[in-house]
Amino acid sequence: MYGSRNGLSYHGALKVSGARLTGRTGEKAVLRGMSSHGMQWYPRFASVESIRRTKEAGANVFRIAMYTGEGGYLSNPSVKRDVINAADAALSLDMYAIIDWHILSDNDPLANVESAEAFFEEISLLYANNPGIIYEICNEPNGAEVTWAKSVKPYAERIIPVIRKNSPEAVILVGNPTWSQDVNICAADPLGFENIMYTLHFYAGTHGAELRGKCEKALDAGAAVFVSEWGTSAADGSGGTFLKQSDEWMDFLDRHDLSWCNWSLCDKNESSAALLPGAPENWTREHLSGSGRYVLGRLGAKSEGTYD
Repeated sequence: MYGSRNGLSYHGALKVSGARLTGRTGEKAVLRGMSSHGMQWYPRFASVESIRRTKEAGANVFRIAMYTGEGGYLSNPSVKRDVINAADAALSLDMYAIIDWHILSDNDPLANVESAEAFFEEISLLYANNPGIIYEICNEPNGAEVTWAKSVKPYAERIIPVIRKNSPEAVILVGNPTWSQDVNICAADPLGFENIMYTLHFYAGTHGAELRGKCEKALDAGAAVFVSEWGTSAADGSGGTFLKQSDEWMDFLDRHDLSWCNWSLCDKNESSAALLPGAPENWTREHLSGSGRYVLGRLGAKSEGTYD
């Protein structure tokens, strides 16, 4: 059965060793899977039935994108229940779950740091010492005034101890400026905590060799990198499916054993969506978009999974 060689029960509690993600016995661990879209819009595709389909295709992780703005958690705290349900669904399927504090329109993570502290206090207590939960504390910091030294690092230095109080060994993913494309800057001024990974986000139709070069600089400096969001489309989610450029990125991630989550498992009418508009919760191959067929095919090529 799929999952026996790369699921939660196999790898157990993850650890960061140098620039690598490892399982409980020190073996290499690479997580691959899908990200939800905003949970305030598409919770039905974060159900156990929908996530199970990604596991059948080869996934061992599911990322749960809880927007803070745009009708998300800060104005609609009830979305937290959908986040918990999605995390529980992934865990029940022997998969890892990434709980993502999805800042975007709020730009600077410090803008709502008190709310983030309260959220991560509650969630890390709920999942205290659960080996399947990974915390992503700031999706995509952005804006000309938002820097690593003045905004993101101080924010992380407030949030990480909150999580560590309840889950002292959990892997924590930390975003960075320019929509999580400045991973090389994090590597030059790293956080002083263990089991930390820095996120890299890319869209194959927009980002290429230059961003891969920044990633390599970070890896060479000893930073652990996790691609918690990437798309086959242009950065705005449109433009079609860039297959050649996606192949270049996937080959790069494979060479470096980098974990990834693809944006996104939903039926929004945009190129980056894995499902066609109107797809049901218990979708099948016939409901996959061009992006979905490509990504689930890549998942299957790295596992025992299949989406047929």
